[in-house]
Amino acid sequence: MTPDTTLPPLIKTLGQQPYEIVWREMQQFTATRDANTRDEIWLVEHPPVFTLGQAGKPEHLLDPGEIPVIQTDRGGQVTYHGPGQLVAYLLLNLRRHGLGVRQLVTLIEQSIVDLLQEYGIAAYARQDAPGVYVDGSKIAALGLRVRHGCSFHGLSLNIDMDLEPFSRINPCGYPDLQVIQMRDLTQPAALFTVGKQLTRHILGRLGYNQDEQTTGDITSHE
Repeated sequence: MTPDTTLPPLIKTLGQQPYEIVWREMQQFTATRDANTRDEIWLVEHPPVFTLGQAGKPEHLLDPGEIPVIQTDRGGQVTYHGPGQLVAYLLLNLRRHGLGVRQLVTLIEQSIVDLLQEYGIAAYARQDAPGVYVDGSKIAALGLRVRHGCSFHGLSLNIDMDLEPFSRINPCGYPDLQVIQMRDLTQPAALFTVGKQLTRHILGRLGYNQDEQTTGDITSHE
């Protein structure tokens, strides 16, 4: 039998799920995986929620109002998740891919830049502030955790959402940072279609060929 480690990551489309439930499932997956466990990428959309990273400073929460705030174990400061935003969680064995954390961040950023280029959007990464930007405004955020050489958490990409809650925080800890979304710049595809387009770029940068990408499993989470 072909070992799971030779297969591309399993892509799971979860639909809209509460943040905390998915977070706990990521922790469980990472805690129980072993050297032979197949990598996975989870595509999800969350109901409105603010999340604070491990070293997140409460003063960056300006006026959360009725939106819940969850202290989580990823890196980074405060961010917002809500309907119309694609979240991709990368559950990868970094040793298997010969990646360090900085290399993984660069891989994710460049995959998003490549995706946005398909839509005619000129995006870029910044050395001083992880994420992806368009004309100085942030369109995608990153927050990762690595445990025993395996990553969890991942990225969020603003597609077609209500951006107002970002005004209630200092996004990623940066006062007055402007936030933008794909809808402001183009006519994006449906959220999970964009997700599948993004995973093609991520898998390509992980070294999987086009045939492997197009035959990857797409499953739903009930």
